[in-house]
Amino acid sequence: MDTSSLFRPGSAQFVADPYPAYAELRRTGRALHHPATDQWLVTHHADVSALLRDRRLGRTYLHRFTHEEFGRTPPPAAHEPFHTLNDQGILDLEAPDHTRIRRLVAQAFTPRRVEELAPVVQRIAHGLVTDFVAVGGGDLLADVAEPLPVTVIAEMLGIPEADRHLLRPWSADICGMYELNPSEDTATRAVRAAVEFSEYLRGLIRERRRSPASASGSGPGPAPTSAPAPDLISALIAVHDTDGTRLTEQEMISTCVLLLNAGHEATVNTTANGWWTLFRHPEQLALLRAEPGLLPGAIEELLRYDTPLQLFERWVLDAIEVGGTVIPRGSEVALLFGSANRDPAVFDAPDTFDVRRPAAANRHLSFGAGIHYCLGAPLARVELAASFGLLLREAPRMRLLAEPRWKPGYVIRGLAALEVEV
Repeated sequence: MDTSSLFRPGSAQFVADPYPAYAELRRTGRALHHPATDQWLVTHHADVSALLRDRRLGRTYLHRFTHEEFGRTPPPAAHEPFHTLNDQGILDLEAPDHTRIRRLVAQAFTPRRVEELAPVVQRIAHGLVTDFVAVGGGDLLADVAEPLPVTVIAEMLGIPEADRHLLRPWSADICGMYELNPSEDTATRAVRAAVEFSEYLRGLIRERRRSPASASGSGPGPAPTSAPAPDLISALIAVHDTDGTRLTEQEMISTCVLLLNAGHEATVNTTANGWWTLFRHPEQLALLRAEPGLLPGAIEELLRYDTPLQLFERWVLDAIEVGGTVIPRGSEVALLFGSANRDPAVFDAPDTFDVRRPAAANRHLSFGAGIHYCLGAPLARVELAASFGLLLREAPRMRLLAEPRWKPGYVIRGLAALEVEV
């Protein structure tokens, strides 16, 4: 079928509410070709989950084929700085490079490090929420949702406080390239940000090689009561494999940028989108305020109900069959996370937002699956629990001032602002 009337990622109306279209796409088929983007749309939870784990697909094809062998046109030479940065991050690598780099990064970004970051997250969130309440509210997105994960990642990396204002603009420009069919202007901004961010991190890495540092411990809120752990850049420099192999400088730079980009976009959009969802479901918000113990499950429900990452792209390295449709090698599939998370075959009443939905049964795919499962998912959950918990407690009468508008991006889908009054 022609999917153009249903799947319209360039339409503001579609971006604001893609879920009715997803329902129609699921009823239509399991793999649907979309001519406008030359992608195969995969909409069902079982298929999306399976293909995330299928090694016949990859985030890249360059570990097996040249661009020409794969039937693709190489990116313009002017875009090379972006691809040098992006293509050395674990999100866009396949084995064996992915296996090696993720194993090394996991030595530095450990569950213990996330556990030790919990009081840091709580401290930063407390300062942001306290300030937000003190002035009577404002833009929840700009004043709480964005600065919390960016500050946490900056502290984790040991970015000096004076430089932290650079991070969000760099990240926003780089992430523009993840949208469907980005414009040349978007590419120009992404290349510039990639060059500037890479050079900044290169200098920081060389400085840390000379003198390993500790996390700064700065930021809003009371000072930490214990000595901070070594910053993550120093930890990445130190890790090595059993044969002595270490991360290259470019691999460290790409890892740091990925941690910022992937590590805050999901948290920012889940926070703002999540409060918009709660405001539209006042009975659920009242229930959550009355029973704070529901918060962990409610966070999983927010991640499912309005997914921050709507689409995840994979290349078909060897022909696959989905629902009787053969998708040939060289094709690109678009795994629609937002559709999978509303699939009635997996979720009871999938279009109902329910903070009591059991977390154990909430098998959403918002953090992916397989070897590319989000490395920062545990930290994102800590951040979401901190900000939602504090706002529920400290701003019990917070209310929406105006219906928000959505940013034009579809793949990383979020609000432009969320004006509230405390």
